[in-house]
Amino acid sequence: MRAKATKRAGAAVFLPGLVRGLLLGLVLAIAVGGALPVRAQSSTPAEEKRHAKNLVQPVFPELARRLNLSGAVRIEVTISPEGTVKRSKVLGGHPVLAIEAQRAAEKSTFDPGPRETTEVIEFKF
Repeated sequence: MRAKATKRAGAAVFLPGLVRGLLLGLVLAIAVGGALPVRAQSSTPAEEKRHAKNLVQPVFPELARRLNLSGAVRIEVTISPEGTVKRSKVLGGHPVLAIEAQRAAEKSTFDPGPRETTEVIEFKF
């Protein structure tokens, strides 16, 4: 029983030292770097966002109609510099709806741009 008390006492002494070290590291990182790094949520900056010239609307699947399905499907598309969709990937949504949404996204066209970009399209069923 005494060994447990010693371990707890040691951990209590170690924890403040660890917290103090983490805080010191954080203060140094802010002082040296100016700010903490922030991860962007979009792979394309706002000024490079490509607008759809022709966003094809998906066909509502007959199976989805019978099952009374609804919802949103998110598709990530990779757009070539010419504005055509090179690749697409389903990010979320019901699989029955996602098939048609992906098909529609691949047929869509976008404004030309200086380089290949990635956009997310959301279709609501």
